Amino acid sequence: MSHSRFESIGAYLPSTVLTTRELLSRLSQAPSFDLEKITGVRERRVHDTSPDNYEDSYALALKAAQDCLSRSRYAAADLDVIISTSITRSRHATRMYMEPSFAGSLARELGAPVAISFDVSNACAGMLTGTYLLDRMIRSGAVRNGMVVSGEAITPIADTAVAEISEKYDLQFASLSVGDSAAAVILDEAVDDADKIHYIELMTASEYSNLCLGMPSGKSNGVALYTDNRRMHNEDRFLLGTNAQRSYLAARGREFADEAFDYVIHHQFGAAAIPWMNAICEREFKAPMPPDLRVIDKYGNTSTTSHFIVLHDQLSQQSLPAGSKLLMIPAASGIVTGFVSTTISSLKV
Repeated sequence: MSHSRFESIGAYLPSTVLTTRELLSRLSQAPSFDLEKITGVRERRVHDTSPDNYEDSYALALKAAQDCLSRSRYAAADLDVIISTSITRSRHATRMYMEPSFAGSLARELGAPVAISFDVSNACAGMLTGTYLLDRMIRSGAVRNGMVVSGEAITPIADTAVAEISEKYDLQFASLSVGDSAAAVILDEAVDDADKIHYIELMTASEYSNLCLGMPSGKSNGVALYTDNRRMHNEDRFLLGTNAQRSYLAARGREFADEAFDYVIHHQFGAAAIPWMNAICEREFKAPMPPDLRVIDKYGNTSTTSHFIVLHDQLSQQSLPAGSKLLMIPAASGIVTGFVSTTISSLKV
Protein backbone atom coordinates (compact mmCIF):
# COMPACT_ATOMS: atom_id res chain seq x y z
CA MET A 1 0.00 0.00 0.00
CA SER A 2 1.34 3.41 -0.98
CA HIS A 3 1.68 6.45 1.27
CA SER A 4 0.50 10.03 0.88
CA ARG A 5 2.38 13.30 1.36
CA PHE A 6 1.68 17.00 1.86
CA GLU A 7 2.10 18.42 -1.63
CA SER A 8 1.28 22.09 -0.90
CA ILE A 9 0.01 24.31 1.89
CA GLY A 10 -1.88 27.58 2.09
CA ALA A 11 -3.13 29.85 4.84
CA TYR A 12 -4.97 33.08 5.43
CA LEU A 13 -4.84 35.27 8.53
CA PRO A 14 -7.03 38.38 8.82
CA SER A 15 -5.14 41.66 9.09
CA THR A 16 -6.87 42.94 12.25
CA VAL A 17 -4.85 42.27 15.42
CA LEU A 18 -6.52 42.22 18.85
CA THR A 19 -4.33 41.97 21.94
CA THR A 20 -5.30 40.02 25.04
CA ARG A 21 -5.02 43.22 27.07
CA GLU A 22 -7.51 44.94 24.78
CA LEU A 23 -9.89 41.99 24.96
CA LEU A 24 -9.75 41.71 28.75
CA SER A 25 -10.39 45.44 29.13
CA ARG A 26 -13.95 44.72 27.95
CA LEU A 27 -14.66 42.34 30.85
CA SER A 28 -16.85 43.61 33.69
CA GLN A 29 -14.59 41.75 36.15
CA ALA A 30 -10.98 40.81 35.47
CA PRO A 31 -10.07 37.12 35.94
CA SER A 32 -8.34 36.08 39.16
CA PHE A 33 -5.41 34.71 37.15
CA ASP A 34 -3.04 36.03 34.47
CA LEU A 35 -4.81 34.85 31.32
CA GLU A 36 -1.98 35.93 29.01
CA LYS A 37 0.63 34.08 31.07
CA ILE A 38 -1.42 30.87 31.35
CA THR A 39 -2.54 30.72 27.73
CA GLY A 40 0.52 32.36 26.17
CA VAL A 41 -1.79 34.34 23.87
CA ARG A 42 -0.47 37.86 23.48
CA GLU A 43 -2.65 38.68 20.48
CA ARG A 44 -4.84 37.08 17.86
CA ARG A 45 -6.28 37.87 14.42
CA VAL A 46 -9.92 38.87 14.06
CA HIS A 47 -11.96 38.60 10.87
CA ASP A 48 -13.13 41.75 9.10
CA THR A 49 -16.76 42.55 9.98
CA SER A 50 -17.19 45.61 7.78
CA PRO A 51 -20.26 45.35 5.49
CA ASP A 52 -18.17 45.71 2.32
CA ASN A 53 -15.61 43.05 3.22
CA TYR A 54 -17.18 40.72 5.77
CA GLU A 55 -14.88 37.73 6.34
CA ASP A 56 -17.13 34.83 7.30
CA SER A 57 -15.66 31.35 7.72
CA TYR A 58 -16.43 30.45 4.12
CA ALA A 59 -14.58 33.51 2.81
CA LEU A 60 -11.56 32.69 4.99
CA ALA A 61 -11.51 29.08 3.75
CA LEU A 62 -11.72 30.19 0.12
CA LYS A 63 -8.69 32.47 0.52
CA ALA A 64 -6.62 29.69 2.11
CA ALA A 65 -7.63 27.24 -0.63
CA GLN A 66 -6.64 29.72 -3.33
CA ASP A 67 -3.31 30.31 -1.58
CA CYS A 68 -2.69 26.56 -1.42
CA LEU A 69 -3.47 26.12 -5.12
CA SER A 70 -1.15 29.01 -6.02
CA ARG A 71 1.89 26.89 -5.09
CA SER A 72 0.57 23.47 -6.05
CA ARG A 73 1.42 21.60 -9.23
CA TYR A 74 -2.30 20.84 -9.46
CA ALA A 75 -5.02 23.12 -10.77
CA ALA A 76 -8.37 23.03 -8.99
CA ALA A 77 -9.84 20.97 -11.84
CA ASP A 78 -7.20 18.28 -11.18
CA LEU A 79 -8.38 17.63 -7.62
CA ASP A 80 -10.22 14.38 -6.97
CA VAL A 81 -11.48 15.31 -3.48
CA ILE A 82 -12.19 18.45 -1.44
CA ILE A 83 -12.87 18.03 2.29
CA SER A 84 -14.02 20.98 4.41
CA THR A 85 -13.49 20.67 8.17
CA SER A 86 -14.61 24.02 9.61
CA ILE A 87 -16.28 24.14 13.01
CA THR A 88 -17.73 27.56 12.26
CA ARG A 89 -20.05 27.53 9.28
CA SER A 90 -20.86 31.19 8.71
CA ARG A 91 -21.59 32.42 5.22
CA HIS A 92 -23.14 35.64 3.98
CA ALA A 93 -22.06 37.40 7.17
CA THR A 94 -23.60 35.77 10.25
CA ARG A 95 -25.85 33.11 8.69
CA MET A 96 -24.92 29.55 9.67
CA TYR A 97 -25.03 26.93 6.91
CA MET A 98 -25.35 23.16 7.06
CA GLU A 99 -26.31 22.77 3.39
CA PRO A 100 -25.12 23.16 0.76
CA SER A 101 -21.86 21.74 2.05
CA PHE A 102 -18.90 24.09 2.33
CA ALA A 103 -16.77 21.58 0.43
CA GLY A 104 -19.23 21.47 -2.46
CA SER A 105 -19.50 25.25 -2.59
CA LEU A 106 -15.72 25.63 -2.47
CA ALA A 107 -15.30 23.03 -5.22
CA ARG A 108 -17.62 24.93 -7.52
CA GLU A 109 -16.08 28.33 -6.76
CA LEU A 110 -12.51 27.08 -7.10
CA GLY A 111 -13.25 25.36 -10.40
CA ALA A 112 -13.40 21.72 -9.32
CA PRO A 113 -17.04 20.84 -10.05
CA VAL A 114 -16.47 17.10 -10.46
CA ALA A 115 -14.36 16.60 -7.31
CA ILE A 116 -15.79 14.41 -4.57
CA SER A 117 -16.74 16.90 -1.86
CA PHE A 118 -17.92 16.51 1.71
CA ASP A 119 -17.74 18.22 5.09
CA VAL A 120 -16.36 16.72 8.30
CA SER A 121 -16.85 18.11 11.78
CA ASN A 122 -14.59 16.82 14.56
CA ALA A 123 -13.95 19.83 16.78
CA CYS A 124 -10.37 21.14 16.80
CA ALA A 125 -9.10 17.89 15.26
CA GLY A 126 -11.01 18.73 12.08
CA MET A 127 -8.13 19.28 9.65
CA LEU A 128 -6.22 16.29 10.97
CA THR A 129 -9.40 14.22 10.61
CA GLY A 130 -9.73 15.38 7.01
CA THR A 131 -6.07 14.50 6.49
CA TYR A 132 -6.67 11.07 8.01
CA LEU A 133 -9.56 10.39 5.64
CA LEU A 134 -7.77 11.69 2.54
CA ASP A 135 -4.61 9.77 3.44
CA ARG A 136 -6.61 6.55 3.55
CA MET A 137 -8.34 7.33 0.26
CA ILE A 138 -5.00 7.93 -1.46
CA ARG A 139 -3.31 4.90 0.09
CA SER A 140 -6.15 2.65 -1.00
CA GLY A 141 -5.91 3.90 -4.57
CA ALA A 142 -9.46 5.28 -4.54
CA VAL A 143 -8.23 8.79 -5.44
CA ARG A 144 -5.00 10.38 -6.63
CA ASN A 145 -5.07 13.62 -4.66
CA GLY A 146 -7.26 16.06 -2.77
CA MET A 147 -7.52 19.12 -0.58
CA VAL A 148 -8.35 19.51 3.10
CA VAL A 149 -9.44 23.05 3.98
CA SER A 150 -10.86 24.92 6.95
CA GLY A 151 -11.89 28.50 7.66
CA GLU A 152 -12.58 29.53 11.24
CA ALA A 153 -14.33 32.80 12.07
CA ILE A 154 -14.48 31.72 15.68
CA THR A 155 -13.92 34.95 17.64
CA PRO A 156 -17.67 35.59 18.07
CA ILE A 157 -17.42 33.19 21.04
CA ALA A 158 -14.91 35.63 22.56
CA ASP A 159 -17.40 38.46 22.03
CA THR A 160 -20.03 36.42 23.87
CA ALA A 161 -17.58 35.62 26.65
CA VAL A 162 -16.57 39.21 27.37
CA ALA A 163 -20.22 40.24 27.42
CA GLU A 164 -21.32 37.44 29.77
CA ILE A 165 -18.43 36.52 32.09
CA SER A 166 -19.16 37.79 35.59
CA GLU A 167 -17.34 35.30 37.84
CA LYS A 168 -13.65 34.96 38.71
CA TYR A 169 -13.74 31.48 37.10
CA ASP A 170 -16.11 30.88 34.22
CA LEU A 171 -16.52 28.07 31.68
CA GLN A 172 -16.23 30.66 28.90
CA PHE A 173 -12.67 31.74 29.77
CA ALA A 174 -11.18 29.43 27.10
CA SER A 175 -13.13 31.44 24.51
CA LEU A 176 -10.86 34.40 25.24
CA SER A 177 -7.87 32.56 23.71
CA VAL A 178 -9.21 31.95 20.19
CA GLY A 179 -8.24 33.61 16.92
CA ASP A 180 -9.57 33.60 13.36
CA SER A 181 -7.70 31.90 10.52
CA ALA A 182 -7.88 29.55 7.56
CA ALA A 183 -5.61 26.82 6.24
CA ALA A 184 -5.55 24.32 3.39
CA VAL A 185 -3.32 21.43 2.34
CA ILE A 186 -3.21 19.33 -0.81
CA LEU A 187 -2.21 15.67 -0.47
CA ASP A 188 -1.11 13.29 -3.20
CA GLU A 189 0.85 10.04 -3.40
CA ALA A 190 4.34 10.06 -1.89
CA VAL A 191 7.16 9.28 -4.30
CA ASP A 192 9.97 8.89 -1.75
CA ASP A 193 10.67 8.98 1.99
CA ALA A 194 11.71 12.66 1.89
CA ASP A 195 8.06 13.74 1.61
CA LYS A 196 5.76 11.28 3.26
CA ILE A 197 3.02 10.83 5.82
CA HIS A 198 4.41 7.77 7.59
CA TYR A 199 1.27 7.18 9.65
CA ILE A 200 -1.73 9.00 11.05
CA GLU A 201 -4.01 7.61 13.74
CA LEU A 202 -6.85 9.22 15.70
CA MET A 203 -8.97 8.09 18.62
CA THR A 204 -12.00 9.45 20.48
CA ALA A 205 -12.80 9.08 24.18
CA SER A 206 -16.44 10.15 24.18
CA GLU A 207 -16.85 9.90 27.95
CA TYR A 208 -15.25 13.36 28.11
CA SER A 209 -17.47 14.92 25.45
CA ASN A 210 -19.36 17.10 27.92
CA LEU A 211 -16.22 19.00 28.94
CA CYS A 212 -16.18 21.36 25.95
CA LEU A 213 -19.43 22.28 24.24
CA GLY A 214 -20.25 24.94 21.66
CA MET A 215 -23.87 26.07 21.47
CA PRO A 216 -26.16 29.08 21.47
CA SER A 217 -25.65 31.12 24.63
CA GLY A 218 -28.13 30.63 27.43
CA LYS A 219 -27.95 34.33 28.27
CA SER A 220 -27.97 36.14 24.92
CA ASN A 221 -28.35 35.73 21.17
CA GLY A 222 -24.62 34.98 20.81
CA VAL A 223 -22.83 31.69 20.23
CA ALA A 224 -20.86 30.39 23.21
CA LEU A 225 -18.23 27.80 24.11
CA TYR A 226 -18.28 26.24 27.57
CA THR A 227 -15.02 24.49 28.50
CA ASP A 228 -14.24 22.85 31.83
CA ASN A 229 -10.47 23.29 31.63
CA ARG A 230 -9.86 21.95 35.11
CA ARG A 231 -11.28 18.55 34.15
CA MET A 232 -10.31 18.55 30.49
CA HIS A 233 -6.63 19.43 30.75
CA ASN A 234 -5.37 16.86 33.21
CA GLU A 235 -2.92 13.98 33.22
CA ASP A 236 -5.48 11.23 32.64
CA ARG A 237 -6.70 12.98 29.51
CA PHE A 238 -3.16 13.53 28.18
CA LEU A 239 -2.28 9.87 28.78
CA LEU A 240 -4.90 8.82 26.23
CA GLY A 241 -2.63 9.95 23.41
CA THR A 242 0.66 8.69 24.82
CA ASN A 243 -0.80 5.27 25.60
CA ALA A 244 -2.25 4.99 22.10
CA GLN A 245 0.99 5.96 20.38
CA ARG A 246 3.10 3.70 22.57
CA SER A 247 0.79 0.76 21.79
CA TYR A 248 0.86 1.57 18.08
CA LEU A 249 4.67 1.59 18.03
CA ALA A 250 5.00 -1.51 20.22
CA ALA A 251 2.81 -3.48 17.83
CA ARG A 252 5.39 -2.69 15.15
CA GLY A 253 8.40 -3.49 17.31
CA ARG A 254 9.39 0.14 17.76
CA GLU A 255 9.82 2.68 20.53
CA PHE A 256 9.33 6.42 20.49
CA ALA A 257 13.09 7.10 20.34
CA ASP A 258 13.29 5.03 17.15
CA GLU A 259 11.07 7.57 15.36
CA ALA A 260 13.76 10.30 15.61
CA PHE A 261 11.32 13.19 15.38
CA ASP A 262 12.90 16.60 14.80
CA TYR A 263 9.92 18.66 15.99
CA VAL A 264 6.51 18.26 17.59
CA ILE A 265 3.45 20.41 16.88
CA HIS A 266 0.76 20.30 19.55
CA HIS A 267 -2.69 21.77 19.22
CA GLN A 268 -2.20 25.43 20.19
CA PHE A 269 -4.45 25.60 23.23
CA GLY A 270 -2.18 26.79 26.03
CA ALA A 271 1.44 27.76 26.57
CA ALA A 272 1.40 26.37 30.11
CA ALA A 273 -0.21 23.07 29.10
CA ILE A 274 2.16 22.23 26.23
CA PRO A 275 5.35 21.90 28.39
CA TRP A 276 3.35 19.76 30.81
CA MET A 277 2.22 17.53 27.94
CA ASN A 278 5.82 17.23 26.76
CA ALA A 279 6.93 16.25 30.27
CA ILE A 280 4.25 13.54 30.44
CA CYS A 281 5.29 12.28 27.00
CA GLU A 282 8.96 12.07 28.04
CA ARG A 283 8.03 10.14 31.17
CA GLU A 284 5.76 7.71 29.33
CA PHE A 285 7.98 7.25 26.26
CA LYS A 286 11.18 7.19 28.36
CA ALA A 287 12.77 9.40 25.72
CA PRO A 288 13.28 13.13 25.18
CA MET A 289 10.62 15.05 23.26
CA PRO A 290 11.78 17.07 20.25
CA PRO A 291 11.44 20.88 20.32
CA ASP A 292 7.82 21.99 20.03
CA LEU A 293 6.82 24.59 17.46
CA ARG A 294 4.32 27.28 18.47
CA VAL A 295 2.48 30.34 17.21
CA ILE A 296 -0.01 30.64 20.06
CA ASP A 297 1.52 33.93 21.22
CA LYS A 298 0.63 35.79 18.02
CA TYR A 299 -2.36 33.88 16.64
CA GLY A 300 -4.00 32.25 19.66
CA ASN A 301 -5.92 29.00 19.48
CA THR A 302 -7.07 28.81 15.86
CA SER A 303 -9.07 25.61 16.45
CA THR A 304 -9.09 23.22 13.45
CA THR A 305 -6.30 25.00 11.60
CA SER A 306 -3.75 25.22 14.42
CA HIS A 307 -1.24 22.54 13.35
CA PHE A 308 -1.14 23.84 9.79
CA ILE A 309 -0.92 27.49 10.82
CA VAL A 310 2.18 26.50 12.81
CA LEU A 311 3.59 24.58 9.85
CA HIS A 312 2.84 27.43 7.43
CA ASP A 313 4.44 29.94 9.79
CA GLN A 314 7.63 27.88 10.12
CA LEU A 315 7.87 27.39 6.36
CA SER A 316 7.31 31.09 5.70
CA GLN A 317 10.22 31.91 8.01
CA GLN A 318 12.34 29.23 6.31
CA SER A 319 13.10 27.84 9.77
CA LEU A 320 12.12 24.24 9.00
CA PRO A 321 15.06 22.39 7.40
CA ALA A 322 14.34 20.10 4.47
CA GLY A 323 13.93 16.52 5.64
CA SER A 324 12.44 17.49 9.01
CA LYS A 325 10.38 14.76 10.61
CA LEU A 326 7.36 16.11 12.46
CA LEU A 327 5.02 14.69 15.07
CA MET A 328 1.60 16.36 15.14
CA ILE A 329 -0.55 15.75 18.22
CA PRO A 330 -4.23 16.77 18.19
CA ALA A 331 -6.20 17.72 21.31
CA ALA A 332 -9.86 18.28 20.61
CA SER A 333 -13.24 18.23 22.25
CA GLY A 334 -14.84 14.87 22.07
CA ILE A 335 -12.20 14.04 23.37
CA VAL A 336 -10.09 13.44 20.25
CA THR A 337 -6.38 12.66 20.39
CA GLY A 338 -3.88 10.80 18.23
CA PHE A 339 -0.62 11.29 16.36
CA VAL A 340 0.67 12.09 12.89
CA SER A 341 4.19 11.29 11.66
CA THR A 342 5.35 13.08 8.52
CA THR A 343 8.60 14.07 6.84
CA ILE A 344 8.64 17.42 5.02
CA SER A 345 11.20 18.35 2.35
CA SER A 346 9.72 20.05 -0.72
CA LEU A 347 6.80 21.88 0.93
CA LYS A 348 7.30 25.61 0.42
CA VAL A 349 5.62 28.91 1.28
